Amino acid sequence: MEDSIALKKRLKTMLVENLMLQLTIDEITDDQALFGPESLGLDSVDALQLVVALDKNFGLKIPDPAAAKIVLQSVNSMAQAVQDLPTA
Repeated sequence: MEDSIALKKRLKTMLVENLMLQLTIDEITDDQALFGPESLGLDSVDALQLVVALDKNFGLKIPDPAAAKIVLQSVNSMAQAVQDLPTA
């Protein structure tokens, strides 16, 4: 498994590219909220795209909205979920 810094960089790149954000990866902090006030301003369509991208890129399955709410809080929470995946 790649180190935490490289993983977070990959996640930020995925955010910018998949969601066509008008930001650079350097403008996204690891603990910045993705949704809600003081966030990147993502919406439910973005959430769906993120769920699909996390599955496609990392094999991370997000089974329901409650799990998505936990995993999709920030880059840190997504990185933790990816790191917690069982290794084959």
